[in-house]
Amino acid sequence: MQTRKIFYEGRVQGVGFRASVLGLARGYDITGGVKNLPDGRVEVVARGDEAELDDFLTAIRESHLAAHITLEQDSILNPEPMPRARGFTIFKD
Repeated sequence: MQTRKIFYEGRVQGVGFRASVLGLARGYDITGGVKNLPDGRVEVVARGDEAELDDFLTAIRESHLAAHITLEQDSILNPEPMPRARGFTIFKD
């Protein structure tokens, strides 16, 4: 299992970004969530098998969301800070 934190910059708030990421996540065996940040970025924290996470992030990059992303910063979190969770959600801002 791996936990990754990804920050997206660009026009990523007010365009349905979080809801679209949530919809994409339903197709993958991952847990975590997505939230808006006060500085205008969107943060995704996801946990799952490395290949599943890679496929999920590729799906985001290849979706209609790509037009809104100007920068993506991806990092692996160690140790894995997420508690055992179920599903993928929109975190409270």
